[in-house]
Amino acid sequence: MSESLKQKTAKGLFWGAMNSGTTQILNLVIGIVLARHLTKGDYGVVTVLTIFTAIAGDLQSAGFTQGLINLHKPTARDYNSVFSFNVCMSVLMYAILFFCAPLIAQFYHQPCLTNVSRLVFLTFFISSLGIAHGGYMAKNMMNKEMAIIGGLALIISGAVGITLALLGFAYWSLAWQQVTYMIVINVGRYYYVRDWRPRLSLDFGPVRAMAPFALKIFVTKIINTISTNVLTIIFGRKFAIHEVGSYGQAFKWNTMAYSLVANTVGQIAQPVLVESEKNQAFRKMLRFTCFLSMPLMFGFALVSNEFILITIKEEWIECVPLLQVLCISGAFMPIHTMYQNLAISRGRSDIYMWLNIGQIVLQIAIVFTFSDYGMFAMVATYSAMMILWLLPWHLFTGRLIEYSWWQAFKDVAPFTIAAAATMALTYYTTLSLTNIYILLISRCILAAIIYYAIMKIAKVQILKECEEFVLKKISNK
Repeated sequence: MSESLKQKTAKGLFWGAMNSGTTQILNLVIGIVLARHLTKGDYGVVTVLTIFTAIAGDLQSAGFTQGLINLHKPTARDYNSVFSFNVCMSVLMYAILFFCAPLIAQFYHQPCLTNVSRLVFLTFFISSLGIAHGGYMAKNMMNKEMAIIGGLALIISGAVGITLALLGFAYWSLAWQQVTYMIVINVGRYYYVRDWRPRLSLDFGPVRAMAPFALKIFVTKIINTISTNVLTIIFGRKFAIHEVGSYGQAFKWNTMAYSLVANTVGQIAQPVLVESEKNQAFRKMLRFTCFLSMPLMFGFALVSNEFILITIKEEWIECVPLLQVLCISGAFMPIHTMYQNLAISRGRSDIYMWLNIGQIVLQIAIVFTFSDYGMFAMVATYSAMMILWLLPWHLFTGRLIEYSWWQAFKDVAPFTIAAAATMALTYYTTLSLTNIYILLISRCILAAIIYYAIMKIAKVQILKECEEFVLKKISNK
């Protein structure tokens, strides 16, 4: 990497970490308050709608955001074309889903979903007005501005959701929280993106030019969305709504935790990898990802019981085993993000598409095979499969940058082993503690000290570079 690219990457990682950290801290506070005032049924109602909003969002963007990022010098015409396409698609999608709302309610045996879904589905129409702006900010690595926007959006939408929950609006508070969040995000994007202003036109020439690449991204996004939410679909149909709420709670906390790392590297991975032809950039980012992800997620699995009891109380204790299993696979989810960005950055949206198609086919087969064994068995097999599916990802994307199996093992295994050993040692050292508050704090502090000591003794280069970057920031202040 050139020096300028190194500086850009470091700055991007810093603001990506700030953005993800702020986001997850705010989500943590908001999630705790809402979970204390809402029931499992309230969460279940909104959880089953997740897949519809996610798929609708995929349909409206159709992969053109990634297409914009992959262009070396996108023009105003390119941005306007994508903007117009997104708006037109969102209007069409909202109209279809508006009239399908009663069918969705009937499928899940929840009549209230008719009106709730029509409100929630507004989010993807609102988001369409800012997708091109989001692509502009990602292309130009405006990570600082994205961090500010994300923080404000969470604070304002969280305040709306909490206020409505306290006033007794139940699941409506979660629905309005989503709508408010997207409104604030778009306002922020329009405020910061001043070099280009959207113009609604019927010039779809740039969209057609990007279509061969974007179409594969679009298909893959749909597959990815179904893959991520396949358990929610099955659980929503097979189990009671309060049980779906328990799974939704576990899924939410797991996603929040691993997204702290995945979003940090994901915000800069594609732009950086587009500019870098060699595998050193990818390897360094992957090591940084594992350095953070493994201790974070293994540690969360270790303290999940105490975390749930302290934050959202014993009524949610049923979600703890599900959360622990999801955290194990969650440690590897940011690695999926890295491989996906590698394929996209090399213009290989075909690899990106087919690997995700294979993933969802295998997931559905495994889940239905274990469906008679209960929710926990389905979640466990799903999680195991997500870890093992990294092998095909490496097989097909590693060759794009001449990245060998042995190199991948050296980049991933040391952090995985160190984190697992840290948590095992922490667990047995703190077994005698009975007070859950002392237990939670002790495990967090002890695990951090042990992991840091292992990294220091092993003279891990990533730790040294992180320390140097932090000291440089402090000295500059």
